[in-house]
Amino acid sequence: MVSMPRANANGIEIEYETFGDPLAAPLLLIAGLGAQMISWDEDFCGLLASRGFRVIRFDNRDAGRSTWVEAAYTLDDMAADAAALLESLDIPAAHVVGASMGGFIAQLVALDHPDRVLTLTSIMSGPSGEEHVQPTERGRAVLFVPAPETREQRVEVGVWAKKELLGPADPFDDTYERARIERAVDRAYHPAGFVRQLQAIAAAPGRLERLRSLRAPALVIHGDADILVPVENGRHVAAAIPGARLVEIEGMGHDVPKRVWAQVADEIAAIARQSAATC
Repeated sequence: MVSMPRANANGIEIEYETFGDPLAAPLLLIAGLGAQMISWDEDFCGLLASRGFRVIRFDNRDAGRSTWVEAAYTLDDMAADAAALLESLDIPAAHVVGASMGGFIAQLVALDHPDRVLTLTSIMSGPSGEEHVQPTERGRAVLFVPAPETREQRVEVGVWAKKELLGPADPFDDTYERARIERAVDRAYHPAGFVRQLQAIAAAPGRLERLRSLRAPALVIHGDADILVPVENGRHVAAAIPGARLVEIEGMGHDVPKRVWAQVADEIAAIARQSAATC
C-alpha cells in the first residue's frame, strides 16, 4: 500500500490511499453516506489490486479526513470532487466503483464527466428522486438514529446498524465489525457531515432518463435482501443503462460481505476487460 496523504480537488482537500501497481489500470472507489474510505476494507482493496488495478480509495467531502464543509452542496458537487481527484493524480480516466451513496456519485461522475470514466460499477445503489424505491421501516430506523454522545455509544450504535443491514446469508462477525467501527469512530466522527450528505441525497433529482444516454460499460451489483436501498433500485438502474450487467446476490443486505469479495472483484475485472476490448 502506498499512502498519499491529501490532494486538492475541486477546492476540497481530499485524503486518499492507493493500492497496487502504480502503472496498472486505475480504479476509483467511492464510499457511501457518512462512510470513510476505510469502509473499503484493505483486504478487499488488495483483492482488486490483484486483479490488475491501481486501486484508489478516498474520503468524500464532509467525511473522514477530507475537508468538512459547512455550506450545503449537491451530489453533483461530490461527483466533481471525484473527477477532480483523478485530474490531480494525472489520471485521465478510471474504472469508477461506488457503493450506496457512492453509487449515486459514481453514476453522476459517468454522466457529468464521461471522459473520466472507463467503466461504471454501481453497488447497492439507486436512481434518486421520485424514482427511488424507499427503505423499509427497519432501514429507515437505521438511517435516522440520533447521533450518540459518547464513544462507547457511537460504537454500539454502529454495531447495531451493521447487524440490522447485514443480509440473512451473512453471519455477523462481532470481532471484525466492532474493530472496524471503533477504527472509524476514532479516525473521524462527524455527524454534521452525515446530515449534509443525507440532505444532498434527498435533494437529488432522479437520474433514470439521463442514465439511458450512458455509453460506458456498466455493472450493477445488489443484494436481494437490502432493506436500506431495496433491490428494485438496482434493477431500475440496470434497466436504464444500455447494455448494463445486473448481478443480484442472494441473501446479501446493504453490505459487501467477505463471502462475495472475490465474486465482486471478478465482476469488476470482467467489465474492465469488456471496456478494453471495445477500445
